[in-house]
Amino acid sequence: MTQNNQQKKIEVLETAPVKARKKQNAKHPLKVVIVGHVDHGKSTLIGRLLYDTDSLPEGKYEELKGICERRGTDALEWSFVLDSFQAERDQAVTIDSTQIWFSTEERDYVIIDAPGHREFLKNMISGAAAADAAILVVDGTEGVQEQTRRHAYLLHLLGLQQIAVVINKMDMLGYAPEAYDKVVREVKDYLGSLNITPRFIVPISAREGDMISERGDHMDWYEGHSLIKVLDSFEIAPSPVSLPLRFPVQDVYRFNERRVIVGRVETGVLRKGDTLRFSPGDETATVESIEVWPENPDKVEAKPGESIGITLDQRLFIERGHIGSHVENPPMLSNVFRASLFWLAHKPLKVGNTYKVRYGTHEAMVSVQSIDKVIDTQDLSDDTQTGEVVRNAVAEVTLRARDQLPIDPYTDNSKTGRFVLYENYDIVGGGAISMEGYADQRRDAPKADNVEAVDHIITARMRAQKNGHRGGIFWLTGLSASGKTTLAMAAEKILFDKGIRVSVIDGDNLRVGINKDLGFSPEDRAENIRRTGHVAQMMAEAGNVVIVSVISPYRADRRRVRDRVENLYNEIYLSADLESCEKRDQKGVYKKARDGKIKGFTGIDAPYETPANPELMIDTQNNDIDFCVQQLVEYIEAQIANGDLSDDVTSKEQILDYVL
Repeated sequence: MTQNNQQKKIEVLETAPVKARKKQNAKHPLKVVIVGHVDHGKSTLIGRLLYDTDSLPEGKYEELKGICERRGTDALEWSFVLDSFQAERDQAVTIDSTQIWFSTEERDYVIIDAPGHREFLKNMISGAAAADAAILVVDGTEGVQEQTRRHAYLLHLLGLQQIAVVINKMDMLGYAPEAYDKVVREVKDYLGSLNITPRFIVPISAREGDMISERGDHMDWYEGHSLIKVLDSFEIAPSPVSLPLRFPVQDVYRFNERRVIVGRVETGVLRKGDTLRFSPGDETATVESIEVWPENPDKVEAKPGESIGITLDQRLFIERGHIGSHVENPPMLSNVFRASLFWLAHKPLKVGNTYKVRYGTHEAMVSVQSIDKVIDTQDLSDDTQTGEVVRNAVAEVTLRARDQLPIDPYTDNSKTGRFVLYENYDIVGGGAISMEGYADQRRDAPKADNVEAVDHIITARMRAQKNGHRGGIFWLTGLSASGKTTLAMAAEKILFDKGIRVSVIDGDNLRVGINKDLGFSPEDRAENIRRTGHVAQMMAEAGNVVIVSVISPYRADRRRVRDRVENLYNEIYLSADLESCEKRDQKGVYKKARDGKIKGFTGIDAPYETPANPELMIDTQNNDIDFCVQQLVEYIEAQIANGDLSDDVTSKEQILDYVL
């Protein structure tokens, strides 16, 4: 556009009225995040949207005109509408996410202007997480760039479904349809690799106003809607009343003898008279009243978004961060979860680092158990060997807490499935929770009534004196083909030849018998280990040396066995990396897993959690079988040696007293 035409454009805009429109249905605006690479025109687009919908605040147009005159700019710079800080104008980048209201004839909107510069990615994440829909801005002269890919991946990570792409700066391309088609192909190729299908791809000129509120005169070849029409076609997300109830506790207020549990209903419906379960404590109580301000004694239910207080019929230990739910649909409980995250800190994330995790009102300290992959947002390739996650990288990691956390996977509940990580009060990362490959550690199995364990007359020391050794459980854990069965069988033979009462419990043997009904889901794996541990316990308490050979990939499952039989349990980790185990795989199971013929295979598409502090580690990767067997046998012999048992010999008279 020539200078004369630019000046004419300004003159026309000067005479246009700026209406102060009263917001309609302001309680339910559509929240739209605008994202894209730096300098692709997001701020210009928003400024133009505000002007074209008569939503500029009073006096803002005159302020904009004055800024342009002082800078000697012939054309209006619509991006200045959003610049609240002089530093932004000097740096020519937007440094914070900004929320702006505007209205069309159809409804109200809240636009979240998320910064595109990589230095301010943190603000973009917090903005996108609150949005109902997204506009991805792509400069038609540059195409898909670094931050375009990053922001698109973030939209994928956050699960946003309503996405429109605008190809901006069509005026600089002469409004050529061929140029538009070229960028459209590039956009579709990348978004398609993320399984994102944009609802619309609109060619626009934010500076000149083409295809914003009006179609303009330059792109008759485009048969789609203007951007305003596109926005009006988006749907406000329905209130998540159909999801299970989630009531994160904000605080507990005490008024004389009354205890009021306060928080906000995130999903589901909470009603007076409901029986609630509070996690992680797993205590239940009935809602006696729903408290609101101003007071409303007739309040009997609360829906998502309502901040309320409740009183209960019982005094439970409840504190900030606990999550109230209905009894039948509680959150999962786990001390470990997977996370897809953006890393924002200058200091890299590394295995073993500790951070504070926050989701809803719940906070806990977590450590990085593993970095499962780091994803290159340029081509979506992943690196599974890296030892750290650097700033602005996307990664999948596994995090572990000391205690059990109430958890909803993001795919089940987007309201409670997002999290942020803190270090020294600074946000260092954020993303979505996944429980893929992990079981719910909550145990709701029905418990038998009127059943009591029977005490034995013969004590453990009596058995040890008779056998010449103590009983014990020697739990061999490691990847498939790490050598568990080989070492167990060889050690059994040596110990048997020495007169020791010894047996091997092998995982495969159990799965063709007592555990035949179990599959390989995380829940079935947990039950497999529970049964295995119980069988091993009974055998060891009968005075036997029990060598258990089973992958048992989850620390939590192994921990439950240990807690049940602490004095008998010995955890022995057979250390061999995945590559070594695949090379020695005689059964060919790894190849089948790689080919997709076996799903949920440990080490391939299901996790293996290395023991944190085993009683013995045997390096089967770098040592031969004989050496490893010797290590195992010597350790077992040392643990089962009797020592002095003279103080625990039970007499015949004592046995008769017990029986009678």
